[in-house]
Amino acid sequence: MSAPLKVTTFNVNGLRSALRKGLRDWALREAPDVLLLQEVRADPMPQALEDLGYHSAWFPAQKAGYSGVAVLSREPLQDVRAGMPHDEMDAEGRVISAVVRGVRFVSVYLPSGSSGPERQGFKDRMLGDYQTWVQALLAEGRPVVIGGDYNIAHRELDLKNWRSNQKNSGFLPHEREWMTLHLEAGLVDCHRDCLGEAAEYTWWSNRGQAYANNVGWRIDYLLAAGVQVRGVSVDRAAHLSDHAPLSGWVEAG
Repeated sequence: MSAPLKVTTFNVNGLRSALRKGLRDWALREAPDVLLLQEVRADPMPQALEDLGYHSAWFPAQKAGYSGVAVLSREPLQDVRAGMPHDEMDAEGRVISAVVRGVRFVSVYLPSGSSGPERQGFKDRMLGDYQTWVQALLAEGRPVVIGGDYNIAHRELDLKNWRSNQKNSGFLPHEREWMTLHLEAGLVDCHRDCLGEAAEYTWWSNRGQAYANNVGWRIDYLLAAGVQVRGVSVDRAAHLSDHAPLSGWVEAG
């Protein structure tokens, strides 16, 4: 059997910003085999990590400086699929996938509803459509690893201040129920599977001392079907974004 693939999912909150903060040095040090990026907020930038040995596929939003996802891999990307397809989601550059060593890796950036009722309504509609798309993807029978920012904390354990956030987007009862049903469709929450009942977060607000005090949310996920992802952990010390890279080892090929 070939060596496991190290996969990392990472909301960079602007690729140029993350590069200025040391993303290249981090990539050299951590050496993920597959890197799933969200909130790239730039046109395709294959040159950013190309000299480090990465092939890449990009799906930017139509609006400049907004959203955008990418898949990077040390092995050639096969069967790249940009978009779901879905006109509204795809206009915002929120889903891209590719096959590496027989596994379909998906980078996804689901919408936030925190800016107001209109975006929450958009988010709620997109959750239903995205679920339908994922179910169709799983029905293809190929092993799947989904990495991305879901903008949902699933359980009380997944955010520090859950009591005061029960009426806030990202921890609304119907969002949490959606996440339960999403997993029940055949996906393993690999990070939670490794954590057991421990708390570990992937995003911290820029307000106050949230990062310093580790007052965070676990809204970034590695989900899998048909393949094992082991040793999933957060690189909180990276501090390249308001999110942290989330990595695990995929038993592929």
